[in-house]
Amino acid sequence: MATLASYRENRGMPIASPHSKDKALTAFGAGIRRARKEREVSQEELALKCGIDRSYMGSIERGEQNTGLLHIARIAKALDMKISELMIVSKL
Repeated sequence: MATLASYRENRGMPIASPHSKDKALTAFGAGIRRARKEREVSQEELALKCGIDRSYMGSIERGEQNTGLLHIARIAKALDMKISELMIVSKL
């Protein structure tokens, strides 16, 4: 479990999930990136629309985070997609 000390040592960057780089996470992240680029939205703009820190969004796109349902819902909404569409684009 991440502690405040380890967060500080990591210079405020999100701490990778123990599931980091799992095939499902990398596929989901790639799907988000694909959908975002198709809509010509920057990572920073998407993060802002979702209320998610830009560095955390980057770690989601790289498959380093096992993000929760509320973030998934916010990402889908910001991309003007249904959650199910985002999963299909992610090939999950």
